[in-house]
Amino acid sequence: QVQLVESGGGSVPAGGSLKLSCAASGRSIGNYGTGWFRQAPGKEREFVAFINWSGAPDPTTYYGNNVRGRFTISRDNAKNTVYLQMNRLKADDTAVYYCAAVEYAEYVRVGAGEFDYWGQGTQVIVSS
Repeated sequence: QVQLVESGGGSVPAGGSLKLSCAASGRSIGNYGTGWFRQAPGKEREFVAFINWSGAPDPTTYYGNNVRGRFTISRDNAKNTVYLQMNRLKADDTAVYYCAAVEYAEYVRVGAGEFDYWGQGTQVIVSS
């Protein structure tokens, strides 16, 4: 099974950028559809972005409404890592960000229950 470790969180002013990393070990992250979720204090876990597995016939990325146009998900199979580039950050983006994986996911997954493996999370704080 795959293990996931997030990094890259921190504190930034509104309008700034951060790039989160989700490093995989144990198996190739390319074998997994990978998602990013976030959870703010007192709120439910929210879908952020998804990328399907690298063998899918139709390479696909998909974004939550709150981040579309500002965030970009990508994968580097050689580094066994999935990234989340976050631009034009807003105070509402403040949350703990988690990556999650599900094996051989070809179609878009947006529900937390659809993922089998999770990282421990990385904190993002955006000051207004």
